[in-house]
Amino acid sequence: MTSNSPEIFTATSAYSLAGVAAMAFVATTGAKVLLPKNARWQDSFTFIWLAFDALIHFSFEGSFLYLSTFGRTVNSSVGPFAELWKEYTRADARWGVSDPTVVSLEILTVLGAAPMCCYIIRQIVKDDPARHYWIIVLSTAELYGGWMTFCPEWLTGSPSLDTSNPLYLWVYLVFMNVIWVVIPVWLMWDSYGHIAGSLRRTQAVTKTKKN
Repeated sequence: MTSNSPEIFTATSAYSLAGVAAMAFVATTGAKVLLPKNARWQDSFTFIWLAFDALIHFSFEGSFLYLSTFGRTVNSSVGPFAELWKEYTRADARWGVSDPTVVSLEILTVLGAAPMCCYIIRQIVKDDPARHYWIIVLSTAELYGGWMTFCPEWLTGSPSLDTSNPLYLWVYLVFMNVIWVVIPVWLMWDSYGHIAGSLRRTQAVTKTKKN
């Protein structure tokens, strides 16, 4: 007797997660090669995150954008990236049908956030303190993108989300999205400390000179 229940973990799941792990490895290696050995752990972590972020945006989300514009959809496409996204559509069906809200956000992500990640990485390597402004801009955009991806769905009762499979719920929907909330919030807090601290020191020096 055969079972019609969906598999919890498929070969595509394994390839997709292996790709994510490979990108994390590349990002970590990049930090070791390009940053000085005495770099602050915060800067090393930020470099790794932004490199990982850029790789995800350009490759995975870039492929989604290609498959979801000019009349194309993930569900009607073939190829390795199409299979990868078809796997994700099992958790969130909107990604298979070129949902206009999702595609609009991904245009900003691929064409805006990904290049900004690379720009900030360059600033980190040069130890340019101006990076903290752009980190806050990028993190705000990432948080807004996450909110607009899921809030409309929640307000309509989440008809496109499948939470019955633990892989879909805890890995695809929760983990793969929550990290784009927790880490940007931390980055904003860290950069706020740098900006506010610098302004307060400048203000203190100015007041001292006036006195």
